[in-house]
Amino acid sequence: MNLDIFRAYDIRGVFGVDFEPNDFYRIACAYTTCFQPKTVAVGHDVRESSPELWRQVASGFQDSGVDVLDLGQISTDMLYFAVVYYQMGSGVVITASHNPAASNGMKLVGQHATPISADTGLFAVRDAVRGGISFARQNGHHRGNLWTIPFLDAYLSHIRSFVDLQGLSEKRIVLNANGGLAGQIADRLLVDTPIQVCQRLYTEPDGSFAEIPGGRPDPLRPENRELTTAAVQQTGADLAVAWDADADRCFFFDETGAFIEGCYITALLAEKFLRQRRGSVIFDPRAVWAVEHAVISNKGRPTLSRCGHSFIKAGMRESQALFGGEASGHYYFRDNFYADNGMIPFLLMLEYLSVQGISLAEAVNHLRATYPVSGETNFSFERRCEIRDALDAVNASIDCWGDPCVEAPIDGLSVRFLSGTGGWRFNLRESNTESLLRLNVETIADAELLIEKTMQISEKLESIGGKRETKFRWET
Repeated sequence: MNLDIFRAYDIRGVFGVDFEPNDFYRIACAYTTCFQPKTVAVGHDVRESSPELWRQVASGFQDSGVDVLDLGQISTDMLYFAVVYYQMGSGVVITASHNPAASNGMKLVGQHATPISADTGLFAVRDAVRGGISFARQNGHHRGNLWTIPFLDAYLSHIRSFVDLQGLSEKRIVLNANGGLAGQIADRLLVDTPIQVCQRLYTEPDGSFAEIPGGRPDPLRPENRELTTAAVQQTGADLAVAWDADADRCFFFDETGAFIEGCYITALLAEKFLRQRRGSVIFDPRAVWAVEHAVISNKGRPTLSRCGHSFIKAGMRESQALFGGEASGHYYFRDNFYADNGMIPFLLMLEYLSVQGISLAEAVNHLRATYPVSGETNFSFERRCEIRDALDAVNASIDCWGDPCVEAPIDGLSVRFLSGTGGWRFNLRESNTESLLRLNVETIADAELLIEKTMQISEKLESIGGKRETKFRWET
């Protein structure tokens, strides 16, 4: 087993290259040694390798004396619900999220759906595997039980509790599930509502992802966005919604087919929650100005967190935040066990548009104009050590780009350049899941400055060995 599959907040690698099925058995046994759960809920995504890996994990737990609740084929946010609803000691979903079909992995949680990350014991599991602990039956007197409970109806009822479905107005929408379960779940949620699905893209579960452009079930990839945009324009839909393969991230496209950045959705939902009650809102440092303005304007407390679901959730629990959002399309809710969910924002945005009586473009265009953002631009380097060198080189250059105000190092390098009523800002951070540097730039009401500064930093990164993997939004 390649122990590098243990990442900052999950386990992820290439099946048959980084690990074999029996390695997941070993991980389950090591997890039991480290955390001593009495019960664990185990489910899996739609990938073709996931059922076999599920069997190895379930056997590892059972042989270690742990009772296993079989959740079957699920989305990641269904795991969080089941762990809390059935008061399980732990939970595991076999998934590699938006990665290609050849990849797989695990996301793990403890009681109350608290994430197991590098900071909360995931690396201890890795070290137990490395140490070669005994992987025979560990309790010596009984094998854990295996049982199944149908829970879909309870999950759907929980999701519906966040909105008044009877208050939804008529809308025509496009759904893109990227071969995961999101399309089928969305259809169940929309029964007896005036919402009409006018086109479905990859809503039948297909773990090969063979029909998806590039074979990658990731709504952020340009070829995938273009497909969703075209569907909106061809059907005249009011909006489109897309999910990644494990359905814990949610993305929106307006009635023109234009993609909506996650920071704008976070701002709109923050405003919605804060108008109901006071509290804090947590968000990541990639693009912050639209969210900061929404939170402060509605008398909330803006709080920055390191990127990644385990870090956002920990911050939310600590501050008892109402809501959290990431530029990556993860949205977190206090009333959803402080966990992210891909279906709740889908329904909340439909409700928001219905109550306001406006289109999605009308809801976000003022944010787009006031706080333009570049979107995320990714840079790869031949060696991982070069990423740190690149961050240092950019940091050494900031005095040449204006009067910098370096922010606290929440995640990577964040710098603001303010002048009068305008200014610009960037965040440059190392990916937690891939060997990439990720650049985000934003300005205050200045689209031309956004292009200028994004290209300026990009040229710097390319001059020191970075290979730009992402098209600029303004490139044809």
